[in-house]
Amino acid sequence: MGLRLRIVPVAFDSFGTRSMSTFVETKDCKIMIDPGVSLAPLRYKLEPHPIEFQRMDEHWNEIKKFANKADVLIVTHYHYDHHDPNEPEVYKDKITFLKHPTEKINLSQKGRAAYFLEQIKGLPKKLEYSDGKEFSFGNTKIKFSQPVYHGTNPRLGFVVEVLVDDGNYKFIHTSDIEGPSIKDQADFILQNKPNLVILDGPLGYMLGYRYSYTSLNISVENMVKIIQSCPLEALVVDHHFLRDLKWKERIAKVFEAANKKKVKVLTAAEFANKPIEMLEAHRKELYQEYPEMEMPKTRKIVEE
Repeated sequence: MGLRLRIVPVAFDSFGTRSMSTFVETKDCKIMIDPGVSLAPLRYKLEPHPIEFQRMDEHWNEIKKFANKADVLIVTHYHYDHHDPNEPEVYKDKITFLKHPTEKINLSQKGRAAYFLEQIKGLPKKLEYSDGKEFSFGNTKIKFSQPVYHGTNPRLGFVVEVLVDDGNYKFIHTSDIEGPSIKDQADFILQNKPNLVILDGPLGYMLGYRYSYTSLNISVENMVKIIQSCPLEALVVDHHFLRDLKWKERIAKVFEAANKKKVKVLTAAEFANKPIEMLEAHRKELYQEYPEMEMPKTRKIVEE
């Protein structure tokens, strides 16, 4: 990427775990977004396969390695695949930007935020609540959206989207918007005109009961609008969407629009030149292929 932003997807669903952990390096600072990883407690009525536990441990070690290099750590919300309260030393001597712990937040995340703040008390070099704010490091700007829905309604709480702009190149990390099917989720992207977006895609694997076909259609329309309106090189679609084996066919119109604009639409794994390994979505097959595999000693499983 030359003098542009260096963007490294560290752990993602297309890598085999629940995460959107991303490392961003500019000439001015190094930033780690959402240093957390977890697994689905149940999928197809099955607990995580030993291979998934192994992958989670590998990813957590990678996250800690990149977090150690970072000057700035960002937590976009308080689900455990985006932060880990059990190893608070990760935040020692870091500038830390957090989703506000008491405003625009649901009851579950409010409790987790309070616990997390107690765990990291006195460790960060500086701690700021980020909602709707902007911070500068030399020529690098980090801008946060106002809180937007985690999904299509406030049931799961709110998240903040993140823009990193070094003056030449703009990158947006959407966090868990599950779409975008809500106007303010899409507007933060459309208004800031990024060159690269890492997008949490639709909740396709719960289509028809936790996520409506209408929301899917609106998400597709908004992705097309982003491709047509922004100076994108690539749209990376991952996280919730890569728990759906039919993810690619569900956004056929997005691929068509991208081809016309010569924009790449790809997963985080493809962006990182890694194979797509949707371990959660293939959990049944893992148990069929490796039925006797021993469970590794691992970190405690945590839900989203």
